[in-house]
Amino acid sequence: MHILLIHQAFAALDEPGGTRHHELARFLAGQNHKVSIIASSVSYLTGKNLHSSRVEDDAGGRVKIYRSHTYTALHKSFIHRIFSFFSFMISSFFKSLSIKNVDLVWGTTPPIFQAFSAWLVSRFKCVPFLLEVRDLWPEFAIAVGVLKNPTLIKWSYWLEKFLYRNADRIVVNSPGFISYVSDKGGKHISLIPNGSDISFFDSRNTSRTRKELGWSDKFIVLYAGAHGMSNDLGVVLHTAKQLESNNEIQFVLLGDGKEKPKLMSETRQLNLHNLIFLDPISKNRISEILSAADACIAILKPIDIYKTTYPNKVFDYMAARKPIILAIDGVIRDVVEKAECGIFCQPGDPKALADGCLNLYNNQERAISMGKKGYDYLRNNFNREKIALDLLGIMEEMVNLRG
Repeated sequence: MHILLIHQAFAALDEPGGTRHHELARFLAGQNHKVSIIASSVSYLTGKNLHSSRVEDDAGGRVKIYRSHTYTALHKSFIHRIFSFFSFMISSFFKSLSIKNVDLVWGTTPPIFQAFSAWLVSRFKCVPFLLEVRDLWPEFAIAVGVLKNPTLIKWSYWLEKFLYRNADRIVVNSPGFISYVSDKGGKHISLIPNGSDISFFDSRNTSRTRKELGWSDKFIVLYAGAHGMSNDLGVVLHTAKQLESNNEIQFVLLGDGKEKPKLMSETRQLNLHNLIFLDPISKNRISEILSAADACIAILKPIDIYKTTYPNKVFDYMAARKPIILAIDGVIRDVVEKAECGIFCQPGDPKALADGCLNLYNNQERAISMGKKGYDYLRNNFNREKIALDLLGIMEEMVNLRG
């Protein structure tokens, strides 16, 4: 089976950002399938240019990554981001037409516009179209206040419904999305949740890494991921301000995004000495940083629609055996509480987040126990290999039905 994935935000294992799709592609290749990926020539996380001309081979040539031209000013403003989305939508369509002998086209949203390209390519090639919904765009963009233009909102809702109704199958990565997608006309919906590959995470070199980073005498509270509007990291800054009298608690923000310069400026204004920023790193190195932390933060803005999400970073924290300080309500809170692997803090509340940090700092044996419980729960319920097998089953069924 030859699978074509169109994904602007795709990140390879040697790049910063979410690598879920590269991990899934490598698994599919290990099952003797071929995966071609049309990805952006600009990093979705950092906005930096990537290789744009050569074809990247992986998994013995069974995974090929093609970089498609994308407008470069991704993080300049929302309008520039829309230009970036449209440029990739067009360039990825024409790039896809050159990929031969495809059996299935896999589209993913957000950005939603690339999913339209995937649908169109599937119709040109007369093969099934699998739509993956990773968050509820445009609903999230409207809720956070970045999508305001009434015409663009109306057109985005139309496109969303069109894709849900015309996909041959739909997979969602959170159970919180199922009713929403169904209400918008989606059919044949399956849950393929976020999870993590436990083989990436190894805690054997924790002491060495902590020493190299100067963390040996600190209780490290780490956030790893995007620094965007949705991530509400200003709350973490004010939490650090409340705890600045405790010289042993150190906050670390690892990653990049549109809001990072603003957050760094605010850190200087608050004169914070207990919070540092680290540049984004590849998935190949994330294990050593997570393993060196004592606790990890997952946070989103206190918006009702975010209660539907399964943030991928939570599962990586669990795979790394780290207790979670969770400032997100909803379905992911259910996972953390069932796993007994973290503490829930009311979203948007620096005082609640500070109390959660102090709770784990003052009960470090309990924190270690939470981390172990999270790892065991993830291994049994959200192991990437099991998830990939379920996805492969759906793909094979789609191709077989098409005959």
